[in-house]
Amino acid sequence: MEREVKTTCPYCGVGCGVIAAVDDSGGVAVRGDGDHPANFGRLCSKGSALAETLDLDGRLLHPEIGGEQAGWDEALDLVSERFVQTIAEHGPDSVAFYVSGQLLTEDYYVANKLMKGFIGSGNIDTNSRLCMSSSVAGHRRAFGSDTVPGCYEDLELADLVVITGSNLAWCHPVLYQRLAAAKAARPHMRVVVIDPRRTMTADIADLHLAIRPDGDVALFNALFAHLAASAALDHAYVAAHTSGFAEALATAAIDEAALVRATGLEPSEIAAFFHLFETTEKVVTCYSQGVNQSSVGTDKVNAIINCHLATGRIGRPGMGPFSLTGQPNAMGGREVGGLANMLAAHMDIEKAGHRDQVRRFWGAPSIATKPGLKAVDMFGAVADGRIKAIWIMATNPVVSMPDADAVEAALEACPFVVVSDVLRETDTARHAHVLLPSLGWGEKDGTVTNSERRVSRQRGFLTVPGEARADWWQLAEVARRMGFEGAFAFASPAEIFAEHAGLSAFENDGRRDFDIGAHAEIAAVDYDALAPFQWPQPRGGPGRETRFFADGGFFHADGRARFVAAESAVPDRVSEDFPFTLNTGRVRDHWHTMTRTGKSARLSAHLAEPFAEIHPRDATDLGIAAADLVVLESPHGSAIVRALITERQARGNLFVPMHWNDQFAAMARIDALVPPVTDPVSGQPASKNAAVAICRFSASTYGFAVSAAKPSGLDLDYWAVARAKGGWRLELAVEAAPEDWIGWCRETFGLPRDIEPIGYADGPTGQRRLAFFGGDRLLLALFLAQEPVAVARNWAVEQLSALHADLRMRFALVAGRPGADRPDPGATVCSCFNVGVNQIVAAVRGGCRSVEAVGQAVSAGTNCGSCRAEIRGIVDGCLAAAAE
Repeated sequence: MEREVKTTCPYCGVGCGVIAAVDDSGGVAVRGDGDHPANFGRLCSKGSALAETLDLDGRLLHPEIGGEQAGWDEALDLVSERFVQTIAEHGPDSVAFYVSGQLLTEDYYVANKLMKGFIGSGNIDTNSRLCMSSSVAGHRRAFGSDTVPGCYEDLELADLVVITGSNLAWCHPVLYQRLAAAKAARPHMRVVVIDPRRTMTADIADLHLAIRPDGDVALFNALFAHLAASAALDHAYVAAHTSGFAEALATAAIDEAALVRATGLEPSEIAAFFHLFETTEKVVTCYSQGVNQSSVGTDKVNAIINCHLATGRIGRPGMGPFSLTGQPNAMGGREVGGLANMLAAHMDIEKAGHRDQVRRFWGAPSIATKPGLKAVDMFGAVADGRIKAIWIMATNPVVSMPDADAVEAALEACPFVVVSDVLRETDTARHAHVLLPSLGWGEKDGTVTNSERRVSRQRGFLTVPGEARADWWQLAEVARRMGFEGAFAFASPAEIFAEHAGLSAFENDGRRDFDIGAHAEIAAVDYDALAPFQWPQPRGGPGRETRFFADGGFFHADGRARFVAAESAVPDRVSEDFPFTLNTGRVRDHWHTMTRTGKSARLSAHLAEPFAEIHPRDATDLGIAAADLVVLESPHGSAIVRALITERQARGNLFVPMHWNDQFAAMARIDALVPPVTDPVSGQPASKNAAVAICRFSASTYGFAVSAAKPSGLDLDYWAVARAKGGWRLELAVEAAPEDWIGWCRETFGLPRDIEPIGYADGPTGQRRLAFFGGDRLLLALFLAQEPVAVARNWAVEQLSALHADLRMRFALVAGRPGADRPDPGATVCSCFNVGVNQIVAAVRGGCRSVEAVGQAVSAGTNCGSCRAEIRGIVDGCLAAAAE
């Protein structure tokens, strides 16, 4: 009998509701929850594929000490002993926790309570520092609190949506689909996209501003000055609810020539944007990592907020600044004080009164008296020996931190490293002295908070594997062993949530924004049934409006918002040796460091290897052709990735995704190239503006392989491996080829010695093809050439699932081309239905003239919709070619 469990997606900050259906054999199917107010049943490609990521392959199932299996008591005793000893010898600031937006709020709460209240140090920070801390800092400067004023509905109610520094279509796909649907229903709605790249989000843009990297402050300062001189200025709102207007306006002044230089935009483009913003009352400005991940990220946030405060367009339906968080529980981490410079319940570590409130509520022996080290500084302190013991939870900083090679070296030298994770082998876990097995999505229970302040439950529906345990349980057990048993006697996440809610209401009386006191005495049965809700929900009274600040009520002591002066200067990092600007970010179907999405063949099909987007003219100047490999270098590190030549990219700029790690590629940890430059206010790294050099990688041999078994022991100049239906796919390149490719195949793929390959070699062209079969099944096909291999890749992958009794089929496979009766689907466009570009082109040639018609013909774009922009580009391209 099938049972259904309502839970929440573990990917981005949209916080989509998911229904997991579990059958009697343990099989899981997922679909969107039509009742959840974040997504109303929609899911993106990643969410749709969640059931494909639940296998136990690679799972850490038992505690380990020094790489050897250990019992929980032994491991926890060692962790507590080493932390106690380190604190006794070197003080509380000699230890640290580095946590994650992948943790549930209950995990986060216990970690923060232990570090700040009982160890007595502020040294707990989170990978959310890397994605949204500039928003936190900007909110606190402007509002007096880390308050997101609006909600998702505002995207649908606005008449103008400005999307800056966000590839919404790929990074928050469900919100993009909500926006696209609203625009289709209300054609007068306008969308402006501000981004150096022409991303898929620009598909619905009425105006795309290809801004110079970090030119945002100058643009929004100039907009602020323009609005201040226009009829859009709300004199009454500014006078009644704000301060600092004149000072901020004086700093914002910039002449047109300087603005054009700072932004790289044409005066006509700037004027069009300013006119739209000035003359449209209902304006929402959405921003994400392109704003936050900057050395001037906090100023960018405040420059945006200044424009909304000046016009009074905040806290009312369809208007306001809107920070889109990157991770599923970045907001929950902010609520419990997971950042080094915050206390729990949105209280301020700098305020003695707030510290006293938290200490008294917790009954803590002490409380951190100053902010701890933020992420970049924290790993710097690990490197120089100030931090001698660190506990890393649910994150992979050796891949995701800037200057990632230095982070790895720091952990390698650290006297004591603890890692709690679901996987045994990650780039970070290999440096752990103690590995602790954590629960994964579908196993753990707790809450998360999304970008619109909506708290939702994650619920377990799978049997707990091996000896895996919840992160909060691990922390509480260590706290007890450190002598703090009474304060950490939690028996369930419901008890932790109730305490968290109680602290939010403690001595609050409306003076703090975050208040969920209505749940301070929640019973276990009610926690189990908890429906999604937006905060605030104070105890004993009606819930507030879902929006903040329409009528003022800011959280500075005087109740007024602050206009914040922001400098317009644009950081210029390029040099003669490093002349290109590197921008890092996400792709559509992968997540963070691929520890989850890398398990799905469907999600790996769209973009199966790391790449660098480069403008065609830059590529020509550098002698780089399509599909070449390129070397990227900075003063901090290097990488080898595939060249993707596209006019979507601006000249002088490169884009490389941040997902690939040492489990999936040879040299593709792109954050190794990013310098540890941070925003001076927020501490957020500048991951969107790094100076690099690029050149063609010269290989003697290129290869592509499909195999039933995962390759092992890869020692090649370039390789990238990805899951494929029925097995694996591999890209490779070497400067010096192995002398015995057959022997290399046997060793790398574990092939039986008694199986001989079929194939051929062409000396003049360097082409070589090898195929190994076991009975009717393909075990391995390897295609080699002196240039990037031209093989129908998706068709080759399909051969892993096909029967090959016919010798002619085997030789067709060796040729690398399907027969006329078996057309090549082409590169995957729609991951949900595995539809390739050639199939879409065929549909257009067959009469389909729209995305909707293509969907009816081949199903592409009819599920999550994340690929609709790409489909539209293919349709338009085919129709344009036909018209020539």
